[in-house]
Amino acid sequence: MIWDNKIATTLQWSREISNKEQKEKVADKIAERVKNGDVIGVGSGSTSFLALLAISKKVKEQNLSVLAIPTSHEVSLTCSILGLNTSTLLNVRPDWSFDGADEVDPQKSLIKGRGGAMFAEKLVMKSSPENYILVDSSKFVTYLGEKFATPIEVDPRAVNLVEEELLKLGANDINLRLAVSKDGPVITEAGNLILDVRFNQITSDYEKEIKSIPGVIESGLFINYNVEILTT
Repeated sequence: MIWDNKIATTLQWSREISNKEQKEKVADKIAERVKNGDVIGVGSGSTSFLALLAISKKVKEQNLSVLAIPTSHEVSLTCSILGLNTSTLLNVRPDWSFDGADEVDPQKSLIKGRGGAMFAEKLVMKSSPENYILVDSSKFVTYLGEKFATPIEVDPRAVNLVEEELLKLGANDINLRLAVSKDGPVITEAGNLILDVRFNQITSDYEKEIKSIPGVIESGLFINYNVEILTT
C-alpha cells in the first residue's frame, strides 16, 4: 500500500515565521553545502525547517542521496514528508550538522531550546565534526540572556529541588513553560518539563553548573562549542 500523502501538499510552519526573508537566504546558503552521500544532523526550529525545504529541493533536482539525523519528532516528520531518509546516532555519525539559535553572543556561545529539543540538539552537535548555526540579524546579542530566558529541561520529580538550586546559582526569574495548544505544561519528547530561567549574569561555567544539579536533563546553554555562524 502506498500512502496518499496529502499532508505534503500543505507542509508549512505552525505559526508565522519572523524575519522569513533573511532566514530563507541563510537556508539557501546551507543547502549549497549539501553533497551526495552526506549524513546531516538536523536541528529544530523555523530556520531549520526552511533549510530542510531548501535541501529537499536540491536533493530532488540533483538526484542526491543524503541521510538526515533529526533532533525532534517535528523534524523527523518533516523529513518524512519531504522524502528525506533518516537515521539515528545509534547507527551513523553526522558528517556535519545545522541548527538555529535564539541568541548568539560575540564568542559564538548560544542560547537554544525554545523548541524544547536542546538535549537531542546537543547530542548531535557534539557528535558532529562541523556545526553550522543559521541565524538572522535579530539573534545577535552582546551577552547571553539579553533577550531570552535560558530553557532548562527537568525531570518532573525534581522541579522543586532544581528551582531551589537555580535560585542559589543566581536565577532571578523561573517559569514553568506552559503549552499553547493543550492545557498544562509543555512535556518534552522524553517526558520532562521545561523551566525558562533568567539569571543576573550567565558566566562561562554556568552550563556545567546547571547540568550538575540533580534532576536537570539539559540546559539551552551552548558555551564554547565548535560552531560556524551563518547569517545574511
